[in-house]
Amino acid sequence: MSTGAPGPASPVLSGPPEGGYSHRQILVIMSGLMLGMFLAALDQTIVTTALTRISEDFHRLNLYNWVVTSYLLTSTVTTPLYGKISDLFGRKAIFEFAIVLFLAGSALSGLSGSMVQLILFRGVQGLGAGGLFSLALSIVGDVIPPRDRGRYQGYFGGVFGIASVVGPLAGGFLVDEASWRWVFYVNLPIGVVALFVINRVLKADHRRRATRIDWGGALLSVGGVALLLIAVQSAGQVAHLTTTAKWAGPLGIVLVAAFIWWEGRAAEPIVPLRLFRNNAFSVASVLGLVTGAVMFGAIIFLPLYLQTVRNISPTLSGLRLLPLLVGLLFTSIASGLLISKRGRYKIFVVVGTAVMAVGMFLMSLIQVDTGALVLAAMMFVVGAGLGLFMQTLIIAVQNAISMQDMGVGTSAITFFRTLGGAIGAAVLGALLLDQERVMQRADIAKYGKVLGAAHDFTAAMDRAFLWSVPVAVIAFGLSFLLKEVKLRTSIGQSAAPAETGAGVTDEVTGGQVLA
Repeated sequence: MSTGAPGPASPVLSGPPEGGYSHRQILVIMSGLMLGMFLAALDQTIVTTALTRISEDFHRLNLYNWVVTSYLLTSTVTTPLYGKISDLFGRKAIFEFAIVLFLAGSALSGLSGSMVQLILFRGVQGLGAGGLFSLALSIVGDVIPPRDRGRYQGYFGGVFGIASVVGPLAGGFLVDEASWRWVFYVNLPIGVVALFVINRVLKADHRRRATRIDWGGALLSVGGVALLLIAVQSAGQVAHLTTTAKWAGPLGIVLVAAFIWWEGRAAEPIVPLRLFRNNAFSVASVLGLVTGAVMFGAIIFLPLYLQTVRNISPTLSGLRLLPLLVGLLFTSIASGLLISKRGRYKIFVVVGTAVMAVGMFLMSLIQVDTGALVLAAMMFVVGAGLGLFMQTLIIAVQNAISMQDMGVGTSAITFFRTLGGAIGAAVLGALLLDQERVMQRADIAKYGKVLGAAHDFTAAMDRAFLWSVPVAVIAFGLSFLLKEVKLRTSIGQSAAPAETGAGVTDEVTGGQVLA
């Protein structure tokens, strides 16, 4: 790695063949990309219902959280790296590499002979998953113009939601009917199909150029983010700061600060700081954090509530999450189609964040005996809000940045959403534990005994959801800061030039900011 004055990178030719792809080819490519994203999203949650059986088999209950954390760590920290590397060396080959790495990690995880081996191999899985998340959306940006991208991007939001909700259901079924090892083996046939489709259909035009990889930035970013995630995960497992959290958190902050300083002087930065001068990128980054925190918080705690309070089986609890999925899928697809038709996207971000905030408030009203239909309606509202703006943020960013930054820009938004999920789940988990203890002490002080585990857990969960409402409201306020740049109708090296009509030109993208 070498440093020097930062400047614009040489263009990388990575896009469709001359004449573009036909609609049929695009659909086939989308199927391969969605299968890849499905795998990565599925493995964030599918293992949760198998953890108890895994821990019993290996007699290492004290390590079960790391089966999830190792995957989350490696998939999160590698996401921005994949984006930058794909900008430099081409999207297709790097995406294929990510699939192969993910499948290798899946096979090894299924063959694990100890808890330590499983944790390590789950980390290998995560190394591949980081590329599956970000590169799938980046390739969409390569092959489809922004104006037409909405109707395809909406399906990706649906796939992400389906995988996140189906994960616990599929995991419970496989554990009950086969073995926990099939939680990992099930990835193999799906991944092979995705690899075959991408290899045969995607024909990215890429010309390699001489470049210098920012190894210093890579090490600082991986180290800083990994330590921050370790800190929040450690703190989220108990109601007070652990020794690990106390040293990992501050050190992680120092490394992240050093990463920001380093990127300002690197010749080929992992994340070009100039992107944060782009309105769409900076606003979407913050909103991505909120999206992840709210979505993963709901997905993690609702099954826990259904199983511990309502005494529902893991398999059935997964089915009870379907209203959230239906809401997310419906609004994600519908908003994508409307964006492609009308060329406007900001309204969906504004309305989506508002609906999400309302949904989180409704979730804070859940009682021990809340009816199934009422609970389903609450989940539908949350899902509908997320579906309206989750993929819309990707469209806004891809439309506002140049083709040479497509990979790093898209992966950065994916990174912030994943990071938000990790932080949100940990913080809400710590709040839930703390509030549950508060409720138990209040019961003892008032009644001389604890009224019941179900009652205290539900009250603590409600309080945790209530704390997320102000965060969602802040996201609603931030949504008004998002500038609406006219969606481009062709794929090019930069955002669309200013056109005649009402509006002003954005100084970063060169695109027309609509009034």
